[in-house]
Amino acid sequence: MRIKLVVGLGNPGNIYNKTRHNAGFMAIDRLLKKYEINNLYNKFDGLFGEKIINDTKYIFLKPQKYINLSGEVIRDFVKFYKISLDDILVICDDLDLRVGSYKIKPAGSSGGHNGLKNIELMLNSKEYKRIKIGISNNKLMDNKDYVLGKFSNEEYKLIAAVMDIIENIFEDYINISFSNLMTKYNKKQ
Repeated sequence: MRIKLVVGLGNPGNIYNKTRHNAGFMAIDRLLKKYEINNLYNKFDGLFGEKIINDTKYIFLKPQKYINLSGEVIRDFVKFYKISLDDILVICDDLDLRVGSYKIKPAGSSGGHNGLKNIELMLNSKEYKRIKIGISNNKLMDNKDYVLGKFSNEEYKLIAAVMDIIENIFEDYINISFSNLMTKYNKKQ
């Protein structure tokens, strides 16, 4: 059976709930709820749930190491389950996109994101799919303080709307090619 890995990036622990850097965790939580995945397991420092959809096993993963070490967790899942790079989808925050926006990419550089840098290092590749969720950037603050800060109420409403779209994107991810997925959703912003 084919296995696909869907990873949301974030930092573990309640202190980081609803912070900008945890947009990926928020997306995974929405997908777990959508697909009624209530049993979560812990393996290789990762919290994950599984669902078989259309004869493919999807593993929804939230690495439980800090975001800048998430590649270590992903590498261990990839090795254990023998997952192809083409079957990895990473959902993360992006400082260069405004809050309420998103971008779907087939591959690319880390763009300075430490979580993506570690994934590239651990997988020895930039060739994995990603959905980037905009968190904007406050040039008046240190990036670390900003990404670890919580969304304002207004920003959280915009992020909640993006999470609705992520559910739709994932539903299409299951059923259509990735290039068609990008064509369909990247134009809508």
